[in-house]
Amino acid sequence: MELHEYTQYDAVGLAGLVARGEVTAAELTSAAEAALAAVNPRINAVVESWPAEDAPVPGSTALAGVPFLIKDLAVSMRGKRVELGSRLAAGNVAGQDSFLMRRLRRAGLVTLGRTATPEFAYSTTTEPVLYGATRNPWDLTRTPGGSSGGSAAAVAAGITPLAHATDAAGSIRVPAASTGLFGLKPTRGRISLGPDADEVFNGLAVHGGLSRTVRDSAALLDLIQGPETGDPYFAERPRRPYLEEITRDPGRLHVGLLTTPWSGRAVEPAVSGATLAAARLLESLGHRVEVTDVDLGVSWEEFVLANARLWATNLVTWIDGLASAFGRPVDESTVEPEMLASYAWGRTVSGAQFVHALDVRNRVARSIGAHFEGQDLLLTPTLPEIPVPLGTYGRGAEHADGLGWLERLFHRSPFTAAFNVAGTPAMSVPLASDPATGLPIGVQFAAGYGREDVLFRLAAQLEEAAPWAQRKPAVWAGAARSA
Repeated sequence: MELHEYTQYDAVGLAGLVARGEVTAAELTSAAEAALAAVNPRINAVVESWPAEDAPVPGSTALAGVPFLIKDLAVSMRGKRVELGSRLAAGNVAGQDSFLMRRLRRAGLVTLGRTATPEFAYSTTTEPVLYGATRNPWDLTRTPGGSSGGSAAAVAAGITPLAHATDAAGSIRVPAASTGLFGLKPTRGRISLGPDADEVFNGLAVHGGLSRTVRDSAALLDLIQGPETGDPYFAERPRRPYLEEITRDPGRLHVGLLTTPWSGRAVEPAVSGATLAAARLLESLGHRVEVTDVDLGVSWEEFVLANARLWATNLVTWIDGLASAFGRPVDESTVEPEMLASYAWGRTVSGAQFVHALDVRNRVARSIGAHFEGQDLLLTPTLPEIPVPLGTYGRGAEHADGLGWLERLFHRSPFTAAFNVAGTPAMSVPLASDPATGLPIGVQFAAGYGREDVLFRLAAQLEEAAPWAQRKPAVWAGAARSA
């Protein structure tokens, strides 16, 4: 299969070819390996690859036989390294498949490697010391976002049509917006994080995926959603498959429009323009859009402080556990400066302060949840700016403590984290490009708890009304010559 043929299909399309016997899963694997060889040296998205282990039955699922990549964090594949983007965990090999990995295998996906993440997924840019910076296929001098930046760059450049991702404060939606992809953060409790964790960042983090088409994300979520024994959260099972939802009319939706983040920071004109254009598109499709205020439930400063306390105290346990397991010191030789600062700050958080942070989580969840009792969806920019140059995040961060580092991260992505704290689903849709640079711009839609169905129905309508598949980045496997 030639690369220009492989990259013209999405995952559901490729699986259809396999089901009809027009191509084999092995041929798709070979094409993915050729795509990896063609573009990964330029973007540094995949940090390790391996031969296919699985031989799925053609046609057994909507994704059977499709090449796939997993993030180097939160999902474990037996016998493969999972290093969390950190020198402290270098060489760590998983002893068993995680629950999600078992579901990915049952889904018929053929996992061929792992993608880059910032250290401990503790950033919305992907520039780890362990493997070096991942570059945006649209502009190699810029970030692809994070923390799922490796997965985003790989999918955007055509290595695989979709890939695993996680999201604790925007880590699916930020890279989706940065690289022109579709990315949906599911509801808390939709996908199991077990068995090694019952929750990550105290319920803020979820599994998901990144794709070039809406139906690929719908198919993936159909195949990996659902609880496992011992899970602390449970999202009600969807009424029908998400692949069916995308064929249904969304009806006339009441959509709130929020263009200024809770932090009050400025939004770049190109991004504001793209968001307002999305609002006009919604109106042209028959939806009702009105400017709205959304009560966060707490002040922005209290929101950031609570997140910093939850993030940093979790980081302490991870770092201490890895240091003990591998007999390694916790210093500049094993941990990056921003993480060392966050680790030190996290050790100062008291038990009472931690419990107070959980109370803030509760107040935000109640307040955000109440908003969706009056409106179906909320429309915001995904990011307040186009993707920034590599190195921007670290510039001036030398003296930041754990709170200061998180303030810096939330300044860059002030629209996304609220829905992690609330546990509600949200998606970034690649509806626009920056007129000056051609870089992609994503707009975010958020819904009430458990309402991925509404998001998928609207996403499919938007994809049909304003298709984005024809836009390709500068680094694109489909333009490479096959071996």
